[in-house]
Amino acid sequence: MHTTPVDTEIKFSPDEIIVSKTDLKGRITYANDVFCRVAEMKTADVIGKPHNIIRHPDMPRGVFKLLWETLHQEKEIFAYVKNMSATGKYYWVIAHVTPSWNTEGAIIGYHSNRRAPDTAMVREISKLYADVLAEENKHTNPKTAADAGYEFLNTKVQAAAENYDEFVWKMVA
Repeated sequence: MHTTPVDTEIKFSPDEIIVSKTDLKGRITYANDVFCRVAEMKTADVIGKPHNIIRHPDMPRGVFKLLWETLHQEKEIFAYVKNMSATGKYYWVIAHVTPSWNTEGAIIGYHSNRRAPDTAMVREISKLYADVLAEENKHTNPKTAADAGYEFLNTKVQAAAENYDEFVWKMVA
């Protein structure tokens, strides 16, 4: 099923937290009721599916390349993400994504908590993401596009901060 984006925003309360967990391949193993309500999906529709079922086409691949590289280094990341619901509506989040470990210290998946971001911050990050996406759109190969977006994003971020996390926290502060 292919969903067409529509220019309608879904809002959720600043007091709510969207929570999901995935396995090592990014397949959803848990989604709370807020995730399902905002994504306009039932739990049965999301469990076992790749987390990118909520990926909005306005999101640069380079941001997800940064996210996965950070997680594979066993680090947490905070990121602004524009998601898409089952009906094509969009919603912005500030995501905190961390690896999940078992008792032997091996990573067994990933955990993400997402909150409603500040509207002014979304306006700023939207401009950056539009520029990153424009750079990616110069490339026809998805991997090459992701690499180009990642490099472009890092160049822009490093001009303003030491790294993406610092950049995000400067925006929040």
